[in-house]
Amino acid sequence: MSSSSESKRLRPSGGYRNLRSFQVATIVYDATVNFCERFIDKRSRTVDQMVQAARSGRQNIAEGSRASAVSSQTELRLVNVARASLDELLLDYEDFLRQRGHEPWTKEHPRAREVRAVGMSSKAELPDSINRTFPVDAAKYAPWLQHNDPSIVANAIICLIHQTNYLLDRQIAGLERQFIQEGGYTERLAAARVAELRLNQTDEPAVIQGPTCPLCGRAMVVRTAR
Repeated sequence: MSSSSESKRLRPSGGYRNLRSFQVATIVYDATVNFCERFIDKRSRTVDQMVQAARSGRQNIAEGSRASAVSSQTELRLVNVARASLDELLLDYEDFLRQRGHEPWTKEHPRAREVRAVGMSSKAELPDSINRTFPVDAAKYAPWLQHNDPSIVANAIICLIHQTNYLLDRQIAGLERQFIQEGGYTERLAAARVAELRLNQTDEPAVIQGPTCPLCGRAMVVRTAR
């Protein structure tokens, strides 16, 4: 088996740092750690829950990318775990606002539009590249994430979670489409094995077969009567 044919079956993996979903998830994670330190009692279980959910969102994107070379299904499962973790975190921020009487931003709220504008790019409408290769500058979100008003910080992080979830939804749809069209590593490996067996069979000397059966069409075999 040549190394070139093996590399064709192994998909590129581990490039998660170039994924926009990973970049925005990293901002969400860092912002959540900072938010909990500033605005939530350190003795509250909510701190651990929020930090772990934010970390899980980020880490599972990375782990899924690393697993992509040998298991498309594992990658898809881990990215879905990341998506679920961020949904859990989203609920925590919504609870924070509701329980303290803060108003959540609507999609068209001026500040929400400002936060979204930071992440926009002239290339963002490209169909297959919105989730790749456009570095996100975390410092540009500082006016909201470093604000003294916890409701502004929480709402800004909610906007970033929605952005990450949108990117993950695109990523999941792409992975599902790729798996349907190309199969996973295991399937490609099995197909290569079958092809190798067929190739070897053509190199073997031809076996002289008897006449075909007039009933079933298969080769007839000589049997010795007992």
